[in-house]
Amino acid sequence: MFVCICRAVTEEEVHEHCSSGCRSVDAVSERCGAGEGCGTCLERLHQIVNERVATSTTAA
Repeated sequence: MFVCICRAVTEEEVHEHCSSGCRSVDAVSERCGAGEGCGTCLERLHQIVNERVATSTTAA
């Protein structure tokens, strides 16, 4: 499923970026451009990144 329509970024891609070290929406945006267009995806991007960061913190 697409998270960012403007840059054609999928939810899977966002998860991959988080797995490879991105810990913020800004970091994900730098890698793939998500969130840099209209901004409609920002809420979902924050949700995904926050969930991934929380999961990686509890797993450590």
